[in-house]
Amino acid sequence: MSRPALKLRSWPLTILYYLLPFGALGPLSRVGWRPVSRVALYKSVPTRLLSRAWGRLNQVELPYWLRRPVYSLYIWTFGVNMTEAAVEDLHHYRNLSEFFRRKLKPQARPVCGLHSVISPSDGKILTFGQVKNCEVEQVKGVTYSLESFLGPRAYAEDLPFPPASSRDSFRKQLVTREGNELYHCVIYLAPGDYHCFHSPTDWTVSHRRHFPGSLMSVNPGMARWIKELFCHNERVVLTGDWKHGFFSLTAVGATNVGSIRIYFDRDLHTNSPRYSKGSYNDLSFVTHANKEGVPMRKGEHLGEFNLGSTIVLIFEAPKDFNFRLKAGQKIRFGEALGSL
Repeated sequence: MSRPALKLRSWPLTILYYLLPFGALGPLSRVGWRPVSRVALYKSVPTRLLSRAWGRLNQVELPYWLRRPVYSLYIWTFGVNMTEAAVEDLHHYRNLSEFFRRKLKPQARPVCGLHSVISPSDGKILTFGQVKNCEVEQVKGVTYSLESFLGPRAYAEDLPFPPASSRDSFRKQLVTREGNELYHCVIYLAPGDYHCFHSPTDWTVSHRRHFPGSLMSVNPGMARWIKELFCHNERVVLTGDWKHGFFSLTAVGATNVGSIRIYFDRDLHTNSPRYSKGSYNDLSFVTHANKEGVPMRKGEHLGEFNLGSTIVLIFEAPKDFNFRLKAGQKIRFGEALGSL
């Protein structure tokens, strides 16, 4: 008869297992103990609570004399270019939140007029290309489900999803025009990047879907580690139409980035305790008074993060649409992503 497994508290021992020298807790395996995986351990961290606490700390007004050393340390750590800021004087920013959301000088980011889709933000290109088998690349070689990311198709007349039979794939429900393909582009915003994001093209936003969720780090290393990371994290999905059909922009939250703001959506409240994980809530911008939705011009201010995060574009375009990108390249708001 085998020895019964020893009932031990898993989390404290698991933490010690990964901190102590290799094999230090090896004898425990002989009595049935196994460490929790690193991924499960990380997922257990209360990132939403920590992010709310960080958000409140960011709102605390710093003494005038402390602003320069605090912001200078951040600038040095993350390589922030303050010569582009509309206000370069560090004493101007009363708290960390104002500093994170600083505006740029008008000439700092010229908007490319020659290409139909521009980068909505500063950042690093993680992946881009055609959506295949309803899977989108998170980072090279790691994918997630398009339907899990955007959510199920809503059966409402005011949404940009056409009626479809149950036999049709989710992709066919999004691609509205014959001969078109579905494309994606993922842009990672580092903590030192400009934190506002803009409209990547001329389009009309008709619907918003907010997914409360985890707020795990979205840096490329973590994205390789946790499958479907973007589907676990809190995110705001904006969907609508552009001249070639379906278009969507999704702002993905991350650790200490519980605050996602959409300028024209006053009803949006992210990282709020009143929402439960696994749920989502919808808001239509198409009303009896507004039959079209919210028109956005290319380059127009759209929203902001409180720290670095991720933008995911998923859109319909003709087969001859070409990205003008390389995976891993740095890009700035206003630069070309691609065109026909």
